[in-house]
Amino acid sequence: MEASNNIPLTASELAQIWGNYMNASLYDGVLSYFKEKVEDGDIQSVIEDAHLIFQNQLTSLTDFLKNEGHPEPQGFTNEDVNIYAPRLYTDGYMLQNAMQLGALGMNAASMAISLSAREDVYAYFSKSFSDYNAIHHKATLVALDKGIYVRPPSIPAPKEVDFVKKQNFLTGWFGERRPLLAPEIANLYSNIERNALGAATLTGFSQVAQSKEVRSYLQRGIAIAKKHVNIFSEVLEGSDVPVPMGSDPLVTNSAEISPFSDKLIMYHTTEMIALGIGFYGLSISTNIRRDIASHYTRLMAEIALFSEDGANIMIDNEWLEEPPRMVDRDELAKKRKE
Repeated sequence: MEASNNIPLTASELAQIWGNYMNASLYDGVLSYFKEKVEDGDIQSVIEDAHLIFQNQLTSLTDFLKNEGHPEPQGFTNEDVNIYAPRLYTDGYMLQNAMQLGALGMNAASMAISLSAREDVYAYFSKSFSDYNAIHHKATLVALDKGIYVRPPSIPAPKEVDFVKKQNFLTGWFGERRPLLAPEIANLYSNIERNALGAATLTGFSQVAQSKEVRSYLQRGIAIAKKHVNIFSEVLEGSDVPVPMGSDPLVTNSAEISPFSDKLIMYHTTEMIALGIGFYGLSISTNIRRDIASHYTRLMAEIALFSEDGANIMIDNEWLEEPPRMVDRDELAKKRKE
């Protein structure tokens, strides 16, 4: 069997490694700040475990890139994080953030595993999945123990198996709307939670961002996230399904010194938008009622436009680091002629 280091990385493997490096670089800085500010001992343990995962990832990912002759991305450095800045988020936010990191990390690692053929890359992302699972499990147990875990709603058990008999099962715009199905409830609920946490994240960012343009962009994002929460909540309430509610304010009133550079803030924001688009697409694929699919389609287009505006801000400020790309054959030919 040929040694792994003699087999070039595929474009899919390289894309996953490069993207994982950028995310690990981001969260290495964010979690180093959280470690300095968290007060609850149990939550601190979760944050420390998560931080160690990203530190170890950076070491492994750097080795992958160097061994392939690819430059190490700049990512984010100590200049992008001020761990001595005032406390911007509550312990409850930090715990929710860690829980989401675990859930999102498992999704990303699963995708990366499916795109990996080289044994060392496959093993790396398999280990990443296990690490993310451990963080998600630990954060969930801590939230349950402290009574701050918001459980998704339950639905009554049916008395017997049933089959769809009418076409109006698909409709939802006119006439009587059927009650929501379990997959529809699950997606609506999860999208509400992610948008609520996203709104809290952007609220904190908007309080400390240095650039007026960035602050304006973040405030626009807060309004979008809250609107989406309201739309999804109305759909749940239309079927008498409880809407997730949290009592923790999540964000402090700190507005003096920013813990994060505007570059890090914008990258974090656009990353959340990209994830949101992906989850809306997944929600459409598992949704049956047409009115809900229409919501997702319309709202996905809205955040796609918002994402493009964010990318333009990053390009204008030279904050958008370019992923590895194929060589431009035409450009090489032109240089040859010159």
